[in-house]
Order: sequence, then C-alpha cells, then structure tokens
Amino acid sequence: MAASNPQDIRNVVLLGHGGAGKTMLGEAMLHAAKVTNRLGSIEDGTTLLDHTDLEGQRQHSVDPAMAYLTHAGKTINLIDGPGYPDFIGGAISAMGGADTALVVVSAAAGVEVNTRRLFQAAGTEGLARAIVVNKIDAENVELPGVLAGLTETFGNAVKCLNLPSEGGKKVIDCFTNDSGSADFGDVAEAHTQLIESIIEADEEMMEAYLGGEEIAPGKLAGAFASAMVAGTVIPVLFTAARDSVGVAEVIEAIANYFPSPADLKARPVRSGEGEDAEEVPVVADADKPLIAQAFRIAADPFVGKLCWVRILQGTMTGETSFHLRGDRRALKVGHLFKVQGKETEEVDAAVAGDIIALAKIEEINYGDVLHVENAPMFRPTAAVPTPMYSLAVTPKSRGDETKISEALSRLAEEDPTFRSIRDSQTNETVISGIGDLHLRLMLEKMASRFNLQVETRPPKIPYRETVTVQADGHYRHKKQTGGAGQFGEVYLRVEPLERGAGVEFDQELFGESIPRQYVPAIEKGINDVVQGGAIAGYPMQDVKIVITDGKHHPVDSKEVAFRTAGKNAFIDAVQRAKPVLLEPIVNMEISVPAEYMGDIAGDLSGRRGRILGQDMLPGNIVVMSAQAPLAEVMQYNSQLRSVTGGQGSYAMELSHYDPVPGNVQQQIIAAAEAAKHKEQE
Repeated sequence: MAASNPQDIRNVVLLGHGGAGKTMLGEAMLHAAKVTNRLGSIEDGTTLLDHTDLEGQRQHSVDPAMAYLTHAGKTINLIDGPGYPDFIGGAISAMGGADTALVVVSAAAGVEVNTRRLFQAAGTEGLARAIVVNKIDAENVELPGVLAGLTETFGNAVKCLNLPSEGGKKVIDCFTNDSGSADFGDVAEAHTQLIESIIEADEEMMEAYLGGEEIAPGKLAGAFASAMVAGTVIPVLFTAARDSVGVAEVIEAIANYFPSPADLKARPVRSGEGEDAEEVPVVADADKPLIAQAFRIAADPFVGKLCWVRILQGTMTGETSFHLRGDRRALKVGHLFKVQGKETEEVDAAVAGDIIALAKIEEINYGDVLHVENAPMFRPTAAVPTPMYSLAVTPKSRGDETKISEALSRLAEEDPTFRSIRDSQTNETVISGIGDLHLRLMLEKMASRFNLQVETRPPKIPYRETVTVQADGHYRHKKQTGGAGQFGEVYLRVEPLERGAGVEFDQELFGESIPRQYVPAIEKGINDVVQGGAIAGYPMQDVKIVITDGKHHPVDSKEVAFRTAGKNAFIDAVQRAKPVLLEPIVNMEISVPAEYMGDIAGDLSGRRGRILGQDMLPGNIVVMSAQAPLAEVMQYNSQLRSVTGGQGSYAMELSHYDPVPGNVQQQIIAAAEAAKHKEQE
C-alpha cells in the first residue's frame, strides 16, 4: 500500500562492493517486516530481490531490484543496487529514486574499490549516507580495524549508531544508551561523539549544548535526519544479516532517524529549452503540480516495459495526464504499481516522494521528466561512467541484422552504461559497456529474451590518414572504345592542415582548361578517396586540396571521366606528400591503490602511454591522469584488473589524433592490403 504523506516515506538504496551482503541485508529486512514468510537464500535462488534467472545462475545482482516494507507507520522503499564494478551503471541510476544511500561493507573485506566509488557518487548526488558493517560473525574479523578504515576513508563524520555486543549476537544502541557493554569500543564515548555530530548541524542546539543544557532525546532524534543531510554524521550500524543480527535495528534507524523526501532539498527542473529555460524549484508536497522522473527502465516478462518513477512533487493517480519532453500530446498514467521484487501490486494513488512503476508507456525513456504543465521540463540524471570496453558483433544467422539492432536498442534503454552504434567508417555494429563481464551479460540477456545469437571480436580502430608535406598530383583519363570516348585530365595540389581542421577544397583554374560544370565531378572523385583512404583504407583528414589545372575534350569529356581523373590525381598527390596514419589518443583517469602506482606507470609506458599527473585521495588511493593510443588500451579493462587484483578503475575519452609510429604504420598498411587481397579472392 502506498504512503499518503511524504514525511512517512523513506527511500533507501543499498550500495557496496559485490559480496558485501547488500541483497542478503535487504532480504533479512523484508523477512523481519513479515513481507516474506521465510528468509531468502542467494545460493538456493529463493531471494525476492535477485529474482531473474541470470541472477539465480550467477548468484549475484546484475540489475537494480526494488521492494518495500512498512514499519512504525513509515513506508520504506528499498532499492538493491548491483555491487560488481561492471554493473556500476545500474547502482548509480538506482540513486535517482533514493534519499539515503545505505553503503554495505563486509566486515571480512573492509572498504573495497566499488565501496569508495559508490559512496562518493552518492555524495555527489546529494544523498544522505549511512554505513552498515555486515558479516560481523565472519571468522578472524577485526572490527576495530574495520571502523578505523571507514573513518580514514570517509572522514570523521563516521560515527557508530550501535556496536556489537554479546560476542556479535546482538547490538547495543549508542544513541539512546549512554552506557553499556560492547564487544569493542566504549558505548558512552560513542554516544557522546554521535550526539555532538548531530547537534553540529543545528546552531541553536549547538549553543545550548555548549552552554551546558541537556538536549531532550526527542529533539535530538528530530535533528538526526538534518545532520545526515548536512553530512555532519554518517551513522554506522553493525549486522550479521544471515542470522538477522542487527537487522531490526537497521529498520528502526531508517524509520526513526533517516531523512524523508521532505527533508532533502530536491534538485530543480529546467522548464523550457536553451537560454530561455527557467529553473523550477521542486518541493516534496502532495498538493503541488505533478513533477516526476523516470530513473529506471526495466523489462517485465508479464507487463512488458516497466518504468520506475520517482514522484518529486504532487500526486499521481491512474487518471493523471502528463507531458514528456514538451510534447503537446498528453499521456495518461493508466495503472500505478508498487514493485515487490518480481511482482507488481497496483495502487490507486502515490504522493510526492514515493516510488511507483508505470507499465506499457513506450514513450517514457530513462531520465524523462513527467509533468502536468504543457512546457518542456528537463532534469539531469546521475553521471555514470562512459562505457569504454567495446566489441564488434555480427549475427550468427543471416537476416538477423535488423532484429539485433532492435534488441540492442531495447537493452540500451534499460542500461545507461550500455551503448550500441553502427560505425559508418568500419561498417561494424559496436557495443560498448563497462567491462567484459558487463557485455557478456548483456549478450546473454539478448539471447534469452530475443533468441538472438551473435559472434564477437575486438572492433577496428578508427584510424585516419593525412599528408605531412605539400605535393602535386596529376592524372589523365583517356578511354576510347570505338564509340564516344572518355577524356579528363586533372592537376591538383595537396597541403597539410593543422590537426582537427578537416578537409578543404579550393581551385585555381584559369580560363576554360576545365569547364566549371566538371569541377563538382572532380570533387566527387576526390571525396571517394577522402572517405575510403589512399594508403590503408581509412578516411582522410587535415588536408587541403587545390585543383590547379587540367584539360578537356569538347566531345569526349564527361563527368565520369573527370571523377576518375580527380580520384587518381588525388591519390598521386597523396603518395608524393609523405602520407601518414593518424591514431586516436585518449585521455585516461586511472584510480588504483597507491601500492600499484609503479606497476601501472610501467604498464602504460609499455603501451606508448605517458603519465600527465597524479593526485592522492583518502584511503590511500591514487588517481593518475595519462594519455595513450586507443589501440593499446582498447581492452585495458582486463589488464587493469589483472595488475590490481580487481581494485582499479578507469575512465577514458577521446583527446586527439597523432601520427602512428613508422613501424606500427607499416604493420597496419600490410594488414589492410592482406585484407583487401582476401576480399578479392
């Protein structure tokens, strides 16, 4: 049942590195709230949250999942984000529905690479943050060290809301108790530190506290959410989710202390387009005009396309009409659903702050703003990593090209870090994602949902060709076959341009050496080479072509003759102008633990890369800026994981094009010639 008041809603996204126990914590919470009648098991495939066949087979989350429970009059919407780095896009997009990020850390593993990334991403999105240290019953766990690691990595705002007691079989609340026994640490000290962090966000309360006044527990509880929003406190809770230790206390904390949608200042929307766009404030008020945003597109086997929508403002019912992207045509909601794992439960209405799902509305895309006012409205979504790991795909069955294109397009709708393009230069369908595992899972989805199989290979590198010196070219095309002949003669000059200038045409013709009506035909012939290359089959750039002279025949000259003459004159000029191949150079930002810095620098050097700079981050993490040829780092994801044991991450984007070294250029040209001969056989 949907909540009727924004103050009674809690939206929580479970984040953390794979294997930390996020899904198990969610399952334990749902079981404790009597949503499920037994505790689900990941190994047995009986969890409510990991409900797809793919997740059951792999025993880890692949896509975000959602469920809800009620406690003490509060509706708690839980979004379980996937934890493995390859699926970080799903975890980040899930933040679009949440107010608080509950970052789950394994007591056995401590702070891992994806823990840091997701914690920082949640802060960037303006979410309140809390931490759950799970698996406190694991062997050889050193909890004081784990807590110290959390403080070192995430700052002094990290404070214990509870502590383990009775050998990890229970937890003791450090907020309501100022004394007691814990397995480690001092309850009284933890209580004092927590209180001081809470009142830090309230000047009036701080003055009273420093003046010796005792702050009433109810007032402190009321200030807890504000302190979390302000970031002065990041509460830490301890659990052993499989044994339900500390799980009820997590639910209590969410219901009693975590912020509601009304406690956070929502990002505004932009009304209108371009310079005329105006900022429209968003308030979690059920009586205001409806504004909502789609933050996930899912595929439901029974209802089809399912759009998860966060209601930012106003109230939505089945009769509500809304607009998308400024489209004057109004759409009708129809049916509203609350999502409970793989099940959907229809509700009559939902208010600001709640999360619902809409079915079978094909027009809604990821990130779209739904609004009742007939004016374009836009709101940015959370920034996700650029997908850089790519594969070229070809259908195993002839005639499946169109089907595969449609299937890849549907998958890209659902995942903001998955892309599919048709590369016009290489004539390949190229899919891109975060890593090898990500793409393999997307292709498994395509096989299971659309019954389509593909073959994969590394995509071709988009090289370019250019010239380095000025040179002249000439070609006479003369063809006589007994009837009307063909004649055209062209002289031209090529000149190098600065990098990124493109291709320029000019002519210095005098008189009627070449009639003006044949100049476009010459340019078409030149363009044939510009598009198809002169030395290795790659498009040309940064070259100026000047038509300088030529000859024609009053009877035999035709457009086809001058097109042929222009093409071959250009090839002649290029071959004299010391042509070179250009390769794409990418900017890279690589994050690794400091102990791997030397290994990464050495590896990049061996890939013709160079380090531009580095910065130290909390938690002994180094962020290295570098540049490298795309050809050398196209599959860098696998190498980085190998070197760092899975603890590294990177992002890259195109910087510029540079000449390929001579020895590499000869290899590329030889490979292109071999491929050409093979096609001709």
